[in-house]
Amino acid sequence: MTTRVACLGDSLTRAQLSADYLGLLERRRPPGDVRLARFGANGDFAHNLSRRLDAVIADPPDVVTVLIGTNDARASLAGYPVERAMKRKQLPGRPSAGGFQQCLGALVERLRTETDATVGLLSLPVLGQQLDGAAAQASRAYSRMIAEVATTTGAAYLPLHERQTEELREADPPPIPYRELTTAAGAGALFRHAVLRRSLDAVSRRRGLVLTTDHIHQNSRGAALIAEVIDPCLPTRSG
Repeated sequence: MTTRVACLGDSLTRAQLSADYLGLLERRRPPGDVRLARFGANGDFAHNLSRRLDAVIADPPDVVTVLIGTNDARASLAGYPVERAMKRKQLPGRPSAGGFQQCLGALVERLRTETDATVGLLSLPVLGQQLDGAAAQASRAYSRMIAEVATTTGAAYLPLHERQTEELREADPPPIPYRELTTAAGAGALFRHAVLRRSLDAVSRRRGLVLTTDHIHQNSRGAALIAEVIDPCLPTRSG
């Protein structure tokens, strides 16, 4: 029987600026083993995702994976354009750690109440690649919150942050400082990738980045780690 999987998240799931972890996940499984549905929106915070569940619940999947919180974590960093993000994403208030946990908890509770799906919460990809830097520490702190929500709600916890941290330690990459992505830079990256067909991995190599193209969005190596941690959450076809 084919397992229906709904993948929820932000731009990392939409995969316009990131390598497509859904495609990599599908290739890890036998043909016809999974049917993946993509529910990703660029720039989403946990608040936005919590308001996009109707479409998921209308056709309940067998498994729901949730990868959200990167933008919430970024909003805690100096230099992030919080006011602009609040206006663009129509947030009811300033993003905060408490608000993030509340939204994520409510999201999981609704999925568990209104569907029979197994819910898996991924911790966040590492922001930047300096593990002692403020960006990586923010993604680590929000990942701990995700683990707490998984524990209190009974959702499965999928340790992406931990797996990417391990990968970065083994790679020992150059200490390139984290830089916040601007709107213009994001649009330019989308144009180069979608229109000029430039490889995301080539962008990473040129910038000396191991898992990302811009400290945030995933190259094929980073996306493969997302698929790797989701895969065990999916049932194995019997017979």
